[in-house]
Amino acid sequence: MAGFHHIEVWVADIEEASVEWGWLLSRLGFTLTSTWTQGQTWTGGGAYLTLTTSPNTTAETHDRRRPGVNHLAFKAGSPASVDTIMTDAAEHGWRPLYHDRYPHAGGPDHYAGWLENSAGFKAEVVAELSAVNAATSG
Repeated sequence: MAGFHHIEVWVADIEEASVEWGWLLSRLGFTLTSTWTQGQTWTGGGAYLTLTTSPNTTAETHDRRRPGVNHLAFKAGSPASVDTIMTDAAEHGWRPLYHDRYPHAGGPDHYAGWLENSAGFKAEVVAELSAVNAATSG
């Protein structure tokens, strides 16, 4: 019965978040299922992720190095899918992290890309292990 039901991410600017997160979530197979003035919900894989304006607007950006959530990691399918997302990310407000060690910054058996958006949120897009093994054994 393990798994997430939903995740709620509080953001300072819902317009900016909807552009950056919306692009990434749609590329990962999530569907926009609800919108309102202060937020939106994206559904995929039996769970959902909500972006909503934080009631605490004193912070300018999210600092993933402070106590709290460091990053969200998403299943991205094949290594080619991870590569495409990483290639297109800069056009959508995301910058690559650890690009000098891409795609194995997490180790030789972990094919993934790490991104940070303009608000300081980090996302990881991870290739499925079976797709990585098929690509390296062929």
